Amino acid sequence: MAGNKIHSAKKRRFINNTIVHVILGILAVIWVFPIVWVILTSFRAEKGSYVSTFFPQSFTLDNYAKLFTDTTILNFPQMFMNTLFIAICSCILATFYVLAVSYCLSRLRFKMRKPYMNMAMILGLFPGFMSMVAVYFILKALGMTEGNLIKLALILVYSGGAALSFQIAKGFFDTIPIAVDEAAILDGCTRWQIFTKVTLPLSKPIVIYTVLTSFMSPWLDFIFAKVICRANADQYTIAIGLWRMLEKEYIDSWYTSFAAGAVLISVPIAVLFLYMQRYYVDGLSGAVKG
Repeated sequence: MAGNKIHSAKKRRFINNTIVHVILGILAVIWVFPIVWVILTSFRAEKGSYVSTFFPQSFTLDNYAKLFTDTTILNFPQMFMNTLFIAICSCILATFYVLAVSYCLSRLRFKMRKPYMNMAMILGLFPGFMSMVAVYFILKALGMTEGNLIKLALILVYSGGAALSFQIAKGFFDTIPIAVDEAAILDGCTRWQIFTKVTLPLSKPIVIYTVLTSFMSPWLDFIFAKVICRANADQYTIAIGLWRMLEKEYIDSWYTSFAAGAVLISVPIAVLFLYMQRYYVDGLSGAVKG
């Protein structure tokens, strides 16, 4: 009797595991399929946006070369460098804002602390693009919607509201025992020294997470960049450039290059993640040991 129950339990477990693996396999195919299609299209020699076959009939690297050689209409290298500069500057500022605000809200007790947290949570429920018209006219009044000041305007836009997304980092800081701060204070450390030399080294996972999200937001954004850049083509970001490749007058000649550009913009994010992944793992292991 006991043997039958064990056999029945193993059979149910096998069936459940099979169903789960089949579902996960189907979801993996659905997720990977668009990525594979974009990569294959980026190497496709046949021009045009629509073809009858999934796999290219012939392969070429001309689509990638065109991005860097044909700059008369769409200057991809300039767009790439514009976006990289904006993303790096925004990432540095936003990471500092988020971590500093999160630490203050986690460790310090001051007047208006809870009202600020409630207000930030309510504002975070609204999509950011709802404020883009007001933001644009404020920047226009300050003369920051023309020339190279557009880059500064985009950096301020992307990093300015970053401190509102403090909940995740604050939650991580809350898990660090307050006794660690008290011991550091007894040793004569200031709040700044505790933040930079004690808390941050113990918080590598959340620091890496904040860096990645702060970099990806300006790197992938289209709405704010389009509103602020408007007709200033020399200040365009990659998102605007890729969007223009799909416009009616360019789609036939630039569609495969669009796919190549979509592949290229994933490279910096992948490199950043792979580079910082080891710090993320070290931080997790350090937190477990602590």
